[in-house]
Amino acid sequence: MSPAPTKTAPDIRVLVVEDDPVAADAHVLYVNRVPGFTAIAKPAHTGAEAQRTLDREPVDLLLLDLNLPDGHGLQLARSLRAAGHRADVIAVTSARDLTVVREGVSLGVVQYVLKPFTFATLRDRLVRYAEFRAATGEAGGQDEVDRALSALRAPGPAELPKGLSAPTLERVTQALRQADPEGLTATTTAETLGISRITARRYLEHLVDAGRAERTPRYGQVGRPELSYRWTRTPRP
Repeated sequence: MSPAPTKTAPDIRVLVVEDDPVAADAHVLYVNRVPGFTAIAKPAHTGAEAQRTLDREPVDLLLLDLNLPDGHGLQLARSLRAAGHRADVIAVTSARDLTVVREGVSLGVVQYVLKPFTFATLRDRLVRYAEFRAATGEAGGQDEVDRALSALRAPGPAELPKGLSAPTLERVTQALRQADPEGLTATTTAETLGISRITARRYLEHLVDAGRAERTPRYGQVGRPELSYRWTRTPRP
């Protein structure tokens, strides 16, 4: 007699809620690359779209941008709870207001992912969420409760290369994201932010190494071409 087939847990269904269509498609791609997760094919670009999707099909997890065109993401989470929707939430935001973080905890926000982020960062959060979700049964003691909750805790922040700081990296990131399609050179970045050209180049190269920017030679005056850096809307893993 052949053994009974092993049952596998169904994939965790994820609804991406993001107003930027390019970013939304990238997040769907990211989610679908993580084993055990399936993104609903059509992401929601507003809170109203998210509510309509949740009303017509099951969703286990929201990957929720907090800055939506029709309201704050936490307002959406609050209205969903009031309507009886129990999906958990991973919040995606560029804001660093810890008051918002505290409010989100009471509304089912289990993780926060700060923009800009790479595939590896989101993958880590999703894997940890899956581990937490898989913890079932009655705990034998405090240590088992602690272990279940620890699955949601992200590791310590990744260290930046020596000499780089998070605040300056954020300033360079914002300047690059807001630049015109031709991008920025190290010189223009330095002039815009009031830092040295060498410093600007180090941060721009770090963003290239992280898959968040791309560099191309810019030919102009006679001499060596200057490198131009552009934000990568669909990040490399």
